[in-house]
Amino acid sequence: MQGRDFLSIADLSASEIDHVLTTAMGLKDARPQPLLAGKTLALVFEKPSLRTRVSFHVAIKHLGGDCIYLSPPEVGLGERETPADVARVLSRYVDCIAARTFKTETVEELARWADVPVINALSDGEHPCQALADLLTVREKKGRLAGASLAFIGDGNNVANSLALAAGITGMHLRVASPSGYELSDDVLRRAQALAASSGGSVRQLHEPEEAVAGADVVYTDVWASMGNEREATVRREDFAGYTVDPGMMAYASPNAIFMHDLPAHRGEEVTDEVMDGPQSAVFDQAENRLHAQKALLTLLLGSEE
Repeated sequence: MQGRDFLSIADLSASEIDHVLTTAMGLKDARPQPLLAGKTLALVFEKPSLRTRVSFHVAIKHLGGDCIYLSPPEVGLGERETPADVARVLSRYVDCIAARTFKTETVEELARWADVPVINALSDGEHPCQALADLLTVREKKGRLAGASLAFIGDGNNVANSLALAAGITGMHLRVASPSGYELSDDVLRRAQALAASSGGSVRQLHEPEEAVAGADVVYTDVWASMGNEREATVRREDFAGYTVDPGMMAYASPNAIFMHDLPAHRGEEVTDEVMDGPQSAVFDQAENRLHAQKALLTLLLGSEE
């Protein structure tokens, strides 16, 4: 993995995902180590962030490296300066770029022109770093990935895209329930199902949330209006009526099911307080795992494979 870009969860094979997660678990249990001493990470963000910014910053610090945050006004990707020029300049200064962009094309252009690894820290197409934390959380809580059943209730957005591909790679059984018009794209669904055919997993698109949740080991939801879709919030609240994960919805899942959410949550919309703060919630363990998964990712991209 050393020196590679990480733009999609599908950039990793099943064995590489296992390697990242095993490394993350080892780093989680260890004291901070200077594995990346002298390395510098640049965070190039077009969107505001809590978990992504802090987890990457703390991760590289724990590994002995340094971090520079570049806000939208400072860079102005595509306006003040082209992504190609930003990539070529930063490659002269830093050892890795983590980009949080509105468009997948932007992070792809950064990767095309950069001479250092580029990480997709979120784009409209995928959220692969979140998927690594999700897989780490399921593995910790359920002891396995292959064969585990996961229900995703909500919009077929970037989080759902990465989750579908990750499930296909690792042999999980994913059921996505979305209102008509909000499903996974045909391209992502076909790709995830092709991956699942090789791994022994499955990925299905459904419309009834209760059908998706029935017997699931994990119930996962996300906001109905992602960042950039706020103008559609009122319409989406109407379209997603009946998709709230509440205690009644959780009752359809396995008795030992866990609840996950990538945050931020709109409490009272896609999930109720009773579920978010209830005994089945793994939400804040999941948020913590962003740090450990990204420590592992940075170590493997920038450090030794050992």
